[in-house]
Amino acid sequence: MTEFIINAVEQGSYIGILLLMALENIFPPVPSEVIMGLGGVLVGQGKMGFWPLLFAGTVGSTLGNYVWYWVGDKWGYERLRPFIDRFGRWLTMEWHDIERVTEFFQKHGQWAVFFARFLPVFRTMISLPAGLAHMSLRRFIAFTFVGSAIWNVFLIFAGTLLHTYLDGAQNMLGWIVAGFVGVGLAAYVWRLVTWKPRAQR
Repeated sequence: MTEFIINAVEQGSYIGILLLMALENIFPPVPSEVIMGLGGVLVGQGKMGFWPLLFAGTVGSTLGNYVWYWVGDKWGYERLRPFIDRFGRWLTMEWHDIERVTEFFQKHGQWAVFFARFLPVFRTMISLPAGLAHMSLRRFIAFTFVGSAIWNVFLIFAGTLLHTYLDGAQNMLGWIVAGFVGVGLAAYVWRLVTWKPRAQR
């Protein structure tokens, strides 16, 4: 997995970044911090350009979030709830979680879509209630794109800063990526094993 991520970023270049960022927002195999952070390291090495990287990562984030927006907009509450009730365990969520995020969206409106880009988990989940509320597609795309772009700028700069510490110790990069992926997978497995519907808590 670690080699695949690094190769996808290095060899796939901007298209690899775009696809990984889209997947990260549909069902996170790898956190965006790792993907864009690696891109930032490559910017520091002169193998990538800042602006093309930022554009590719932000387009990928927007496309991935649009998938969940589309599900909420087209499926609606009646079709979505049976799906969550049936497969919620594998998503480690239940309908109550959807209601909580929907309440957050209703309270803060379109700005919830913007600010959620800076919050893990929320940045993906917020797209669902935005679709359920039939938020204007243009506004959803605009707020998602701008919020994602700002977050990605921070991640790229963090990666370029990391590059200065990795200079001459590139083998550490693989260990760092493995650490992030390992923590992410461990967190998911833990949530999966310990997850229980509210009725059983």
